[in-house]
Amino acid sequence: MHTPITISPILAFRDNYIWALHNSTHAVVVDPGDASPVLAFLAQHHLILCAILITHHHHDHTGGINDLTQQFPVAVYGPALENIPGITCPVIDNQTLQIDPVGLGFTVIDVPGHTSGHVAYHTSGHLFCGDTLFGCGCGRLFEGTPAQMYHSLQRLAQLPPETQVYSAHEYTLNNIAFALSVEPDNPTLIQRVRKDRDRITHHQPTLPSTLGLELATNPFLRCDRPSLVRHAAQSAGHTSLTPEAVFAVLRRQKDEFR
Repeated sequence: MHTPITISPILAFRDNYIWALHNSTHAVVVDPGDASPVLAFLAQHHLILCAILITHHHHDHTGGINDLTQQFPVAVYGPALENIPGITCPVIDNQTLQIDPVGLGFTVIDVPGHTSGHVAYHTSGHLFCGDTLFGCGCGRLFEGTPAQMYHSLQRLAQLPPETQVYSAHEYTLNNIAFALSVEPDNPTLIQRVRKDRDRITHHQPTLPSTLGLELATNPFLRCDRPSLVRHAAQSAGHTSLTPEAVFAVLRRQKDEFR
């Protein structure tokens, strides 16, 4: 019988979270952009690295692979549709992974948009979504289209509302500021800003959130809501917009938001 799993954030760079899933002996890490804090975490907790999961090719998510695998020659899972040095096990949509030392199975979900081959990993009520879904936001469209990102987010939105959402960056307060600018009367959003500001004040992560909270507050998951449809239609100069078109307007506005 496996011991319980703990999920810990490892801080990297300015605002990255490298997520570590670990029991008393072994750990899996997600998106290790920097090996140094991961190695320090493993040493501090007397853990053996048993696998690496990669969501997409950006260096702040992959930069630590080589140094980690030099010390721990483990399987490195990552999207088959992206060319990422160090990946030993390319993964595709709906593939299942079993990582026995931590007793976890993961399902791969294709979520293109931020990059063309971005994937997420879902396991027992926990979603590791890289730069696709953020606390109250979503990733920039560096390679994909608004339509791709909209449909990727819709896939994630189908998961149970109690699913815990582990994004790869601490962007929540900036995202909430934008969300309030487009949906100022959302009472759940108003409550969220107070709670998340308090977390940051006390040097605590705002993540994980839950998918239910994101559905109630994240404008990019609420593109069918009348208030956001009206906001986007007014901005775009159209009387009616599809949810996908609303998403495109909101994503463009967020790119310009300061």
